[in-house]
Amino acid sequence: MTRTPRRLALCGLAVLAAAAVSVSFGASGVGPGDLWRELQGGGDPAARSILLQLRLPRAALAALVGAALGLSGCTFQALLRNPLAEPYVLGVSGGAAVGAVAVVVTGIGARLPWSLPLGAFLGAVAAMALVLGVARRASPGRMDTRVLILSGVIIGAFFNAVILLLLSIADVESFRSAIFWMMGNLSGASVQRVKLTAYLAASLMVAAAVAAGGVIGFVGLIVPHAVRLAWGNDHRLLLPASFLAGTAFLLLADTAARLVVAPAELPTGVVTAVAGVPFFLALLLRGGRR
Repeated sequence: MTRTPRRLALCGLAVLAAAAVSVSFGASGVGPGDLWRELQGGGDPAARSILLQLRLPRAALAALVGAALGLSGCTFQALLRNPLAEPYVLGVSGGAAVGAVAVVVTGIGARLPWSLPLGAFLGAVAAMALVLGVARRASPGRMDTRVLILSGVIIGAFFNAVILLLLSIADVESFRSAIFWMMGNLSGASVQRVKLTAYLAASLMVAAAVAAGGVIGFVGLIVPHAVRLAWGNDHRLLLPASFLAGTAFLLLADTAARLVVAPAELPTGVVTAVAGVPFFLALLLRGGRR
């Protein structure tokens, strides 16, 4: 087996192990033994309900969100030629947050539960389109990454102001719901066309991820960079490895969120931030010593 398939196989085994841990452990006391008995067809009905109706869907969502953030983070780092870029750098999370907070504050979310992820997704797509429109208008005929970053920063700042405005008029319950969502709780070839395709694909993955799980930070920053530090800059390996590593990382982070203060539960975004901030600081210190 050559080096690249071997490394991807290692990432795949890490995903399987993380998925098994995620499904096996939780605050309810249902553990690996119950999972084994369920796989053999002899599990307790209550344990089966917890495993299949609670933990398995949550593990699947964590896997999908982690994969999307890991892959999109890797794509943005390549697109922007910056190893410290992350999926939310272009304002997508701000747009998603505006959509979600607007749904919560107006009371639509309480009446139509499915409207929250829909509002977040539409807001993220709107942010993506706005950033891309500004960047293309400012640098017609080419995708200038510097203009793209500046557009994302400015539009992200605008969205943050809109979020603060919405929160200032929200009642207490809506305020708490919005804040909890924003903490993240469980998307003729030429160079220019490749850039545009990469931007659209990565932004849509981020939009889908934040719509499903909220703004979960640091996954798209630390996962691709950790893979790059370990195995180099070859994107034939880096992209699929980031996809798999993001899956495994968020599965384990979500498991920790359920276990650390059990029977209560931490927002998953808090756990990823606790892991990500030291890593990010280490990168800055490492870069400063060069």
